[in-house]
Amino acid sequence: MTLDYLISIGADDMPALLDPARQPLSYRTLRAHVADNASALAHGGIGRADRVAIVLRNGPEAATAFLAVATAAVAAPLNPGYTAAEFLFYLSDLNARALIVEAGSTSPAIAVARELAIPILETEPLDPVGRFALRGTAGPSVAETVPQPSDLALLLHTSGTTGRPKLVPITHRQLHASARNIAATLQLGPHDRGLEMMPLFHVHGLVAGLLAPLVAGGSVHCTRGFDAAAFPGWIDTVGPTWLTAVPTMLQAILRWAEAAPDGAAHSGLRFIRSCSAALPPHVGERLEALFGIPVVEAYAMTEAAHQMTSNPLSDARRFGSVGRAAGPEVAILGATGRLLGSGEEGEIGVRGENVMQGYLDNPEANRTAFAGDWFRTGDIGRLDDDGFLWLTGRAKEMINRGGEKIAPVEIENVLLTHEAVAEAVAFAIPHATLGEDAVAAVVLRPGADADPSALLSFLLGRLSDHRMPREILLLDAIPKGPTGKLRRIEMAAQLGLDRPPARPAYAAPVTPSEHLLSALWIELLGVPDIGIDDNFFDLGGNSIAAVQIVARLRAETGVELPISRFLIDPTIRSLALTLTALQAEALSPEALDRILTELEGAAGLAQ
Repeated sequence: MTLDYLISIGADDMPALLDPARQPLSYRTLRAHVADNASALAHGGIGRADRVAIVLRNGPEAATAFLAVATAAVAAPLNPGYTAAEFLFYLSDLNARALIVEAGSTSPAIAVARELAIPILETEPLDPVGRFALRGTAGPSVAETVPQPSDLALLLHTSGTTGRPKLVPITHRQLHASARNIAATLQLGPHDRGLEMMPLFHVHGLVAGLLAPLVAGGSVHCTRGFDAAAFPGWIDTVGPTWLTAVPTMLQAILRWAEAAPDGAAHSGLRFIRSCSAALPPHVGERLEALFGIPVVEAYAMTEAAHQMTSNPLSDARRFGSVGRAAGPEVAILGATGRLLGSGEEGEIGVRGENVMQGYLDNPEANRTAFAGDWFRTGDIGRLDDDGFLWLTGRAKEMINRGGEKIAPVEIENVLLTHEAVAEAVAFAIPHATLGEDAVAAVVLRPGADADPSALLSFLLGRLSDHRMPREILLLDAIPKGPTGKLRRIEMAAQLGLDRPPARPAYAAPVTPSEHLLSALWIELLGVPDIGIDDNFFDLGGNSIAAVQIVARLRAETGVELPISRFLIDPTIRSLALTLTALQAEALSPEALDRILTELEGAAGLAQ
């Protein structure tokens, strides 16, 4: 089955894409729009095997662009937040035939594409929601072809821990099978409305958030990205019947539900799905209690076109487990690839219609990725007597920060370009809400001088925000194993970082900026008595909470605080100084004198 067949299932006049502020996109119009743009791509020189990079902000146009490109060629959606250096790697590695961006975009991908002589195509939005005009060509017209189930539809990168990111080729058949599996597991139907908050450059958002509701003939509201403050409005205006999200999003939703239990109880949702990271059992249980609906946890990978297992919607679901096989077969493999029995712990293997056949152009990775026809996930777990899968270990050295997978080597490679750095190792440390966070340890060159703050500043702009380590440690030597190899899995324990740090002694806010930040942190993080030396990330802060704080600061002070400052200034004490300095840039001399006097007074109290 192919994507054009997938979107043929919905009734002509039923809405496919929704936006409360715009006319909905019907299935009839969606099919015509996808066909028209697939034809436009062929007339513009894009053929069936050509790889087209898509760099669009989240939303309905990103959804329909993916469908159109995958129908005509091979879609390769990329994170719009990548830096120029990252775009250079990904566009080169993809051997992209064209780049699609919004008209008027200032993305660094554009300059990189021009440097690589990659043609640029632009989208201009039209009504109804999700429609756009595609401008530009990549070459002479080519023949239009009908996609076949075995044709590639999607290329996504998945990061390795010891080498370059790998390319995962996903066919039309695999996408259709995975979307169909998810729709069946969740019992989706034509009258279901999905709330799509996941990025449309990840397999979770593309397959579970977009394709699964479409294959069921339902509708989906593609947001511009997750926003906890906007969530109650989406519930009221969109009227979703379900949503899929990562646990960090669900924790933010839980804070709203605890503050507005009546709103949660009357949300209209019939279930919530969690995937892409471990859901703390108490979070799932509390969400169920407040919303009065099932919360189902699933287990997925890019290499399986997303879903592999899922808890059922029935009362049989088990918190702490990632459920039963939900599409592909699941087994536990021993060290030699032998199938293990119930209760035995080993590596999780999967096989089935939605599982890839091998990484693209990477025979070395493929030699170790399979045991016979079983794909080795790299995760450790066990199956109980009822077929429920229990994860007992994360994929080897990958850092899983709230569902975002980070390859340590990506951080290390950038650190090692700093003239003062001799050695670098990045690794995971436990985190109370994100599950894991990233830390890097560095050994400086003899005679070199660089502090952790300077090294973090160096990484800004060279790494996208989600790959930034929360801390850099300076060491005299990095612990290594007997053969001289790094042991990233053991690094946190070796350095005494294998448990969440204790909170510092309480220090009360003094300056106006400290009082403002303290109030916002207490409100948005849901933690009482936050002192000015508490660490934002230790308290459960993440990029979602940082965006909310920045928005509130903008509304109350008129100052645009860069989100990256949370990485450099993770305490109220240091962040308040930055906030005050930014305010001072736009103030009169008299107001500036008053603030300086307040800061001098605060410094005196601190002494």
